[in-house]
Amino acid sequence: MRCVAACFTALTLIAVMACAALASSAKSHSIGLGAVRKVPYSVAGDPAGARPDETELHIRPLVVDGKVKEWTTVQAHDVTDRSFAVRRAVRLNDALPEDKAEHWVWQRGPWLLIDRATGKVTALYLVDFDPAVSDVVWFRDYAAYCGLNPSRKQLYGVVAQIAARRPLLARKLSAWDPSNHSLPACESATWQRTPLRIAFQPTGAQPISFDLVGLSAVLVEDGDVADADGPKENKQKVLEWLCGIFRRAAEIGGDRARASMRRAGAGCAHGDAWLPAPGHR
Repeated sequence: MRCVAACFTALTLIAVMACAALASSAKSHSIGLGAVRKVPYSVAGDPAGARPDETELHIRPLVVDGKVKEWTTVQAHDVTDRSFAVRRAVRLNDALPEDKAEHWVWQRGPWLLIDRATGKVTALYLVDFDPAVSDVVWFRDYAAYCGLNPSRKQLYGVVAQIAARRPLLARKLSAWDPSNHSLPACESATWQRTPLRIAFQPTGAQPISFDLVGLSAVLVEDGDVADADGPKENKQKVLEWLCGIFRRAAEIGGDRARASMRRAGAGCAHGDAWLPAPGHR
């Protein structure tokens, strides 16, 4: 009997956990960007990302379910009706070991992809992205920007696509001298829809255009595959699985367990049909 009671308890716990997981997966999230505020910002605090004439940075909080999850710049782009990209603002501890007082500075950070449905925040990896020269211009799920190769001696025009492993385009634009160069390194990239074309223009040079042919989105958002049958169909599948658990618990739990399981399983598709007859073991 102890074994039967233990099995009955284990199956009941599994059913309860499954119900909790189902409720959790259906939970909606509240996600938004808060009010804009100004913070001190300069080359001293962000030598790679700040321009010589900048003295302040506009930031705003990324709020998930009423709590501040990240700080961001005001740059944001809707990628789909569900996901958007925003650039992170990093508050960095700039105090030296011997400093007695705290000293914090702000820096422009990486780009983030935010899923409004799940609240998931993912840091985007943009090939050859460099805060000193890269100013991202978004179109659909494409990010166009000037970047530097690993040696920081070549200026490249780059088009990256969210979720793609390799850049769609990475072409050398000019040589780059880290100690003697123009700021900004490039004018903002220019997109054209039909035909799909991107133009880069290093400062002081002529624009260079590239055609992008035969491309489509590769971003797969959480739940796209799992929810292909729709939320109602998925919920029914989970409920049918729970009914199976209730059935097995009733088979091993005796008359008292059948009564309890009948109440717990009242929402099953076939009512009491799955319960074994009284006296069955």
